[in-house]
Amino acid sequence: MSRRTDHTDTSSLENFLRPIVKQFGCDLEAVDIAPAGRRRLLRVLVDRDGGINLDDVADVTRAISKALDADDIMGDGAYTLEVSSPGVDRPLTLPRHWRRNVTRLVAVTLTAGEKVTGRIKSASEEAAELDVDGKLRTIPYADVAKAKVQIEFNRAAGNDEAAPEAAGGTVEEN
Repeated sequence: MSRRTDHTDTSSLENFLRPIVKQFGCDLEAVDIAPAGRRRLLRVLVDRDGGINLDDVADVTRAISKALDADDIMGDGAYTLEVSSPGVDRPLTLPRHWRRNVTRLVAVTLTAGEKVTGRIKSASEEAAELDVDGKLRTIPYADVAKAKVQIEFNRAAGNDEAAPEAAGGTVEEN
């Protein structure tokens, strides 16, 4: 049975790509197909606890490319594959997103309309604990309408617990 389609749906692609990405210890965060002239642009976002570096992205890209070449899920049309990690402006929508951003400052809009800004101290499967002006506040995910990490340009170096390589820094080789 052929899966050939002229308009590949995102859900089918997610199901196809998820086990490939999982082989590398990564989570499939998003899949998007957009027209790009005569071609289509297939964007795949991957991430994992501890972050993902360029070598990881290259490994995942090669595996996805090989799998897509061996299958006809993208149909006959030409496409460009782009694999990357989510940017800092990506909304926090799942518990793993909160967990991966512990120590980061976040702006949260609650379903009741209240806006809260605080630093993530911990994250469980049900809620995150934020330091809001020196006081701990538990925010259940069910009460969150929108949450985003805030970019801090003036934060002192060494205050993030993420390793430089995982945060997208460079590695010097001799």
